[in-house]
Amino acid sequence: MTASFVRRLAVASLLYLASSKDAGGAAMADDGHGRGSGTHQQTGGQQKTPGKLRSLGEVALSERRYEEAARYYQQAIDLEPDVAANHYKLFKVRNRQRKLGEALRDLTRALELDDANVEYRKQKARLLVSLGQCDMAVQDYAALQAQAAQSSGGSVAVDWDEAQREALQCSREVDAAQRAYADGNWKAAVQYFTAALGHMEQASDLLFMKSQAEYNAGDYYGTVSDTGKILKAHSNHIEAYQLRGEAYFRLGEHDTAVTHFREGLKLDPEHKGCKAGHKAAKALQKKEKRANDALGGGNHEEAIGHWDAAIRLDPTHTAFIRPTLLNIAKSYSALGKHKEAIDTTNKHLEMGETLDGLFALGDAHTAAENFQDAVNTFRKAMEFEPNDRQKECQQRLQKAEIALKQSKEKNYYKILGVPRTAPSKDIKKAYRDLALRWHPDKVDQEEKEEAEKKFQDISEAYEVLSDKEMREKYDRGEPVFENQGGGHSHNPHGHQQFFRQFQHGGGGGGGGGGHGGQRMHFRFN
Repeated sequence: MTASFVRRLAVASLLYLASSKDAGGAAMADDGHGRGSGTHQQTGGQQKTPGKLRSLGEVALSERRYEEAARYYQQAIDLEPDVAANHYKLFKVRNRQRKLGEALRDLTRALELDDANVEYRKQKARLLVSLGQCDMAVQDYAALQAQAAQSSGGSVAVDWDEAQREALQCSREVDAAQRAYADGNWKAAVQYFTAALGHMEQASDLLFMKSQAEYNAGDYYGTVSDTGKILKAHSNHIEAYQLRGEAYFRLGEHDTAVTHFREGLKLDPEHKGCKAGHKAAKALQKKEKRANDALGGGNHEEAIGHWDAAIRLDPTHTAFIRPTLLNIAKSYSALGKHKEAIDTTNKHLEMGETLDGLFALGDAHTAAENFQDAVNTFRKAMEFEPNDRQKECQQRLQKAEIALKQSKEKNYYKILGVPRTAPSKDIKKAYRDLALRWHPDKVDQEEKEEAEKKFQDISEAYEVLSDKEMREKYDRGEPVFENQGGGHSHNPHGHQQFFRQFQHGGGGGGGGGGHGGQRMHFRFN
C-alpha cells in the first residue's frame, strides 16, 4: 500500500463523512412561518433588499441566533448569488456553529468570487488546517505569500507566518503518519497521527486511521476513545461501530461489543465485518454461559470442558483467556487435581504477572499442601508493584505461614482428609467415616494400637474443627487448648466417649463442643 493510495483513501473517507451529514445541511430550514429558506421575506408587500437582509443577519448573529442569521444570509445569496460578501457572512455563521464542512463550502465560494481577497484566503487556510487538509492549507499560504510579494514589489512581512509554519508542520506529520500506516508501523503511525490531530478540530477520516493503528498496536482503550469521538460526530459511521465493537471484544467486554455490532447492523444488516464480529462474540458468550452454569451446578469437569472450548475459539483473545485460566485452575483444585491447577495458573502468569494470578497460584499450592511454595508465592505477591491490596497479601501470607507451621506439627485438616476451606458438613462426614473405620473396638487385635492412636487424632481433629471458635483460633495459629501440646487428652477411652456422644447427641459441630444439632445413629456390624 503506497502513501499516495493512503492519501486517496483518506480523502475518500472525508468525502463519505461529509456526505453522511444531514441531507438538508445545504438547504435552509423553514423560517417558522411556513416559508422556506428560498423565499424572500416581505414587509407590507415589499421585498427586503440584500442590504436589509445582511443587516438583519448581523443582528441575529450578534445575539447568537445562528439559524436565523443563516436564513437571512441565504436569502441575500438568493438575491445576489455573485456577491462574495454574502457567502463570506454565511461562512462566519457556520464557523461560529462549528459546522466546519459547510463553512468551508461557503468560504470557498466567496474566494472564487473574490480571488484577491487576502482575508478570505487566510481564513480558508486556517479552516483547512482545522479540517485536517493541511497540504491544501500550505498551498493557500503559498498563494498568500506570492500575492503579498507581488503587491509590495518584493519580500514583505506578513501576519500569518506562525499559522503558515503550523500548516507546514501539520502537513509533514500527516504525511509521516500515512506512510507509517501504509508500512504497518502502527506505533509510529499513532504517534504521528496524534501530533497531526493536535492541530485539527474536525478530521474524522484521520482520527479513524489513528483508531485503526491503535487497534493494530494493541491499544484497545485508545481505539474505544477515538471511535467514540467519531460516532459522536457521525452517528452513521458503520466502520467505527465495527472497530469499536472489536476493541471492546479484545478488552473482554463482550456485551458492549455485541451492542456495537448490532448498531452497525441496523445501518446495514449485511455488513460483513459487523456480522462476523457479532457471530464471534455470541459464540464465545454461549460457551462461557454453559461453563458458568456447570460450575453453578458443581460440575467442575463439565465447566472446564466448556472453558477449554471457549478458549479454542480464539487462542489470541488474552483478555478472555487469562481470567478463564484462573477459573479452570480453581475447578481443578476443587477436583483435587492439584498439579493441573498449578500448571494452569502458571500459564496465566506466563502471559504476565498479576496479583490475582499470584493469589491463585498460592491458593493452588495451599490446596496441594505445598505450604512452603504457597508462602514463597505470597511473599512474591507482597513485593508486586503496583499493589493496592497489601492488607490482603499480608493476610494470605499469614495463613500460608500458619499452614506451613501446622503441617510440621499435628494438622487437623490433613488428619480428617479435608481442605482448609471445607464446610462443617464435610468435616462431620469425614469424621464419621474415619471414626467408623478406626474405632478400636472394630479392628483386629494387631491393628488395635494403631487404631487407638488414629482414633484419638481423628476425634481431637473433629473436636477442634467442628467448634467455630476453636477452628478460628486454629486457623489463626493460636493455641486451642489451655496446655497446648499436640492435644488436650491422650486418653483413648475419653475419645471413645466423645464418639458415642457424636453417635447419640448429634455429633457436635458449630460451636457447641458436641452439644445440640441433628441426632445421628450408627450401627456397627
